[in-house]
Amino acid sequence: MTTSAFPPPCVPLDGVDAALQSQGFALIAAADVRRWLPADVAELDALHAGWDNLPADAYLKDGGHYRRRRHSCFVVDGQSVQQAPHRAHWQPLEYNALHGGMQRMFDPMQPEHVALPVWSRLLTRVGEAVSALRGTQPWFVEAHPFRIDTTDGIGRPTPEGAHRDGVDLVAVFMLGRHRIKGGESRVFEADGPSGQRFTLTEPWSLLLLDDARVIHETTPIQPLVNGELGWRDTLVLTYRSGGFQGD
Repeated sequence: MTTSAFPPPCVPLDGVDAALQSQGFALIAAADVRRWLPADVAELDALHAGWDNLPADAYLKDGGHYRRRRHSCFVVDGQSVQQAPHRAHWQPLEYNALHGGMQRMFDPMQPEHVALPVWSRLLTRVGEAVSALRGTQPWFVEAHPFRIDTTDGIGRPTPEGAHRDGVDLVAVFMLGRHRIKGGESRVFEADGPSGQRFTLTEPWSLLLLDDARVIHETTPIQPLVNGELGWRDTLVLTYRSGGFQGD
């Protein structure tokens, strides 16, 4: 039995704002992301190098050992980026039935990666997208570098299932896939029947989500070869007005 990988319905750069407004999400191909930031491959590879040193997630309630991550917070106001004091990641049960209500204190992003010029450009560029959607204002950003692997034979990018994050915008950068199958992204209307499914495969392709309008999930991953370790790397950024969740 074979499984089809649905190609992502990417939009051109001049259609990103309209797609977010009309359908609640927008997909940007990797080459367009590099132009959009702007950033070259070497800059993005230098940032992605941090994913080889992510600590294990000690809070997984399903008992799994398949997720490694860090967490840092920033305030983005126009072209200004300020790192916030390190804090726990908190979500209400309303948005995360599995891990909501917990103060989860993860290790912060490494200073040498936060200091890369491409990091500030990335944060401000996504900030421009959410400002086009919601109006210009300071944005409270939580950054989540994730590696989901097949240590347990299966890895779950979204163990909480289809969900919203309780923010204004979610940005999911696909950084890389290594010898895995699965990991299909699914986006559904929060208050309607429509949905899309597709598989992100290009390093540094990007999915932008209007968190008020859509829910999202990613299906589990499995190794291409039984017993051989595989993984899926992503960078998830959430942008929220007014303050961080839990304030």
